[in-house]
Amino acid sequence: MTNFPKVAVVILNWNGIYYLKRFLPSVYNSSYPNLVFVVGDNASSDKSVEFIKQNYPKIEVIQNDKNYGFAEGYNRVLEQVDADYYILLNSDVEVNEGWIEPMIEAMEADPAVAAAQPKILSSLQPELFEYAGAAGGYLDKYGYPFCRGRIFDTVEADLGQYNDTKSIFWASGAALFIKSDAWKKSGGFDKDFFAHMEEIDLCWRLKRMGYTIQYYPFSEVYHIGGGSLNKENPFKTYLNFRNSLIVLQKNLPSTQVYLTIFTRIWLDLIAVIRFYLKGNYKDAFAVHRAHWSFFKSFRTNHKKRKQSNIKFKVNGLYNRLIVWEYFSKKNHKFTDLNESDFT
Repeated sequence: MTNFPKVAVVILNWNGIYYLKRFLPSVYNSSYPNLVFVVGDNASSDKSVEFIKQNYPKIEVIQNDKNYGFAEGYNRVLEQVDADYYILLNSDVEVNEGWIEPMIEAMEADPAVAAAQPKILSSLQPELFEYAGAAGGYLDKYGYPFCRGRIFDTVEADLGQYNDTKSIFWASGAALFIKSDAWKKSGGFDKDFFAHMEEIDLCWRLKRMGYTIQYYPFSEVYHIGGGSLNKENPFKTYLNFRNSLIVLQKNLPSTQVYLTIFTRIWLDLIAVIRFYLKGNYKDAFAVHRAHWSFFKSFRTNHKKRKQSNIKFKVNGLYNRLIVWEYFSKKNHKFTDLNESDFT
């Protein structure tokens, strides 16, 4: 590649000084020639901003006046960033020097690609894929997300089994490469999500606009995960269950949306029973809260569907229930799934 588009690595931070101290040096040493660094700060109180300004004066800091969450926080920051490509990077991600070049070269070669992700491995156990993204994201017909390399809590070892370039359904927000014009045309993240699954909604909207989402294995990053909300946090449970319903309501065709949501809510009640049986009462209550919040915002989200002149039929959806495949049929790996069951 002889012409290097302008790329902005944008890290959204909220009280993440520990991760900035640990991982920012690797990001700052990236070798891509036409690169700018931006840290968007969601009103941190841990001296993150002071640390960056003192130690990395070339990094632009954009400060939000309060914590707007992942979705609106990024929206507000990216309004102020001028670049051909944005890389939305979590603060708890470590990279190697040449991680950007092959991603941009591949995306430049295909105008249909709006967004992409690299291979995401665990920073704590580098031989394993990382939960939030692994080798590319997928969604089943009822809105349950999973990845090549990670289905529910089963995380695979990286044995080279996913070293192929692949069109995927969604790219992880932990290391999301996106063309700035596609970001602007799509409207960015839905701010009402606050955090979690906003990248799935964005990618689905991009696919409905005719774009593709790609996974490229020739770049690897290492992610800790759970830096802001760990997996056991009931607020994260609430966001995941609420936002997955919103994703379905906003993006499914009219012929499918209401029956799918009705079925999904009954499936969620099974999850509630499992939480109760395990003694996870806060998580069980979080699912109830998620359903209540979803119905309160039903009319608002219905208006967001924007059905006219948008392609509803998209590829990459898994036409079976991943919960059944995983728990009943014991298909714990992506390679256990039948490829013909994907649209």
